[in-house]
Amino acid sequence: MLNTLWLIPILPFAGFLLNGLFGKRLGKGFVTAVALLASLGAAVAGTIAVVQYHAAYPTGGLHLNLVYNWIASGSIGADISFQLDPLSVVMLMVVTWVGFLIHLYSVGYMAHEDGYGRYFAYLNLFLAEMLVLILGSSYLLMFVGWEGVGLCSYLLIGFYYQTDYAPAAGKKAFIVNRIGDFGFLVAMFLMFAYFGSVDFAKVSSIAAAGGVEHWLLTAICLLLFLGAVGKSAQIPLYVWLPDAMAGPTPVSALIHAATMVTAGVYMVVRSNALFRLAPGAMMVVALIGALTALFAATIGIRQWDIKKVLAYSTVSQLGFMFIGVGVGAFTAGIFHLITHAFFKACLFLGSGSVIHAMSGEQDMRKMGGLKSKIPITYWTFAIATYAIAGFPPFAGFFSKDEILASALNNPYFPKPFSWLIWSLGTVAAFCTAYYMYRLVYLTFFGNFRGTHEQEHHLHESPASMTIPLIILAALSAVGGALLGWPHHHFLAAWLKPIFPEIGGAPEAQYEISPNIEYALMLVSSAIAVIGWWIARTRFRDRGLEADDQFARNMPAVARGMENKWYVDEAYGATIVRPLEGLSQFLWRGIDALIDGTLAIVGYIVAAIGDLLRFFQTGNVRNYALMFFLGVIVFIWVLA
Repeated sequence: MLNTLWLIPILPFAGFLLNGLFGKRLGKGFVTAVALLASLGAAVAGTIAVVQYHAAYPTGGLHLNLVYNWIASGSIGADISFQLDPLSVVMLMVVTWVGFLIHLYSVGYMAHEDGYGRYFAYLNLFLAEMLVLILGSSYLLMFVGWEGVGLCSYLLIGFYYQTDYAPAAGKKAFIVNRIGDFGFLVAMFLMFAYFGSVDFAKVSSIAAAGGVEHWLLTAICLLLFLGAVGKSAQIPLYVWLPDAMAGPTPVSALIHAATMVTAGVYMVVRSNALFRLAPGAMMVVALIGALTALFAATIGIRQWDIKKVLAYSTVSQLGFMFIGVGVGAFTAGIFHLITHAFFKACLFLGSGSVIHAMSGEQDMRKMGGLKSKIPITYWTFAIATYAIAGFPPFAGFFSKDEILASALNNPYFPKPFSWLIWSLGTVAAFCTAYYMYRLVYLTFFGNFRGTHEQEHHLHESPASMTIPLIILAALSAVGGALLGWPHHHFLAAWLKPIFPEIGGAPEAQYEISPNIEYALMLVSSAIAVIGWWIARTRFRDRGLEADDQFARNMPAVARGMENKWYVDEAYGATIVRPLEGLSQFLWRGIDALIDGTLAIVGYIVAAIGDLLRFFQTGNVRNYALMFFLGVIVFIWVLA
């Protein structure tokens, strides 16, 4: 497999073609078999490649599989080639196996939906494009996968195209992401212009060798980060992700929790040699991540749609990942990416199981008392909630604690800035514990608040949905301890080879004093416990009454949170509507003027043609007369 890495993305791409071309005619059985075999085949092929890679490169290294010389123009070039190194190995395992579990879950969740074949065709295509993104050996090939997953996101968000809201959400995601993608493109143009290549290895070696101007490195890093801000939903381009919940719930789990939205984090870590030489850009990354983590967490406190709470939670957790990579703790950022894939995929799939049991209902105000009705869903959801809230020894505790500890004790920034980032992250962690337990208590505890018909149809999900939940819950429980136990950090040792030594730049992995780390662990645990205790006190027995009381006591704050701090409205007033007005003016004013002017010119030309045609009679005597008159006029002019 090492010399045929291209086969890994080809397998799900073949599934896309088969289901897209023949799925509707050959039925659901064919679609299911093709989709599951394609995703499982990619996971198995990826695992075989990883085993072979580890045997060939026991201490880590770079393995390239050249497929085709894509661009060769003078000193500028780019290849279609795929690579395996410790970072792509980690991403490959997460994307393929979590992707397969979500494919399996979708079989039960989408069983009665129209467009079953179309759904799985899109899902297979997404997996193929995501694999191109993480296995590509250059920024250009990464960009191909980057745009491919953007297209699949648009298709899957707008899956329910008969509605008004789904196509609108798909267009919003597509348009907002174009802003970030523009930054990515310009960054590649700068690499071509100054480095002559966009291959990861060449760009990193040129940067690490020194001699590259600081302004150029900073510009490239900020432009790359602009791409990450769009794809990974950070301030100010995060607004597309909450609306993306219009797609089917498994889509939310796969694209908007476990894989696609983490592409920006992966890209920053892949570019660590550039970022370590541009500390100003790293400060921007860390600050944007911290602000996003806190801002999105405050919105999640007052949402009622179960998927919207998880959507803002995703935005917030992505902010934590960017805190990690922004303070130079690249391993911590990837660590949280992995644990987040486990517990957030479990949470989204668990919410899908709740919605399935509730006959499509997503409003938590109409739920309650589901703990005994859907016990597997409840317990798996509870484990994933422990993980995201940061309770030891669950997965999120280790990764989130490492990010916050790194933010406070990093060699890149002055102490006041480090304290600011740590404080924002800590408050966001408290909000996370609070709103997640609010979700749990409103959904699974108290009395049932739905209709009698919904209560009559409450039932646990089928095995195709609960088995992925159980596996993801187990990973949410033990994944953090297995990968990143303090001072026995398997992931840190594994990823060490991807960080080149750079003279004059701090190390990409740095040690934190055990005393400081254990003290911060206690602080993180205390924050999680306080958030849980407040949510339990307010919502376990009182339910919606606690939120009503909050709305009465702090009406302006409650309205602001519930309306997402009016960001969408602000964008509508300052950007969307002015652009619409300008477009209307250009259409009805300038365009009409241009059309009118051209119409008049055309009319004049046509009239002149008609006049000249009057003289073209075909009669020789008329032409002789015209000639004679012309001679007379000529003589008269000369005289």
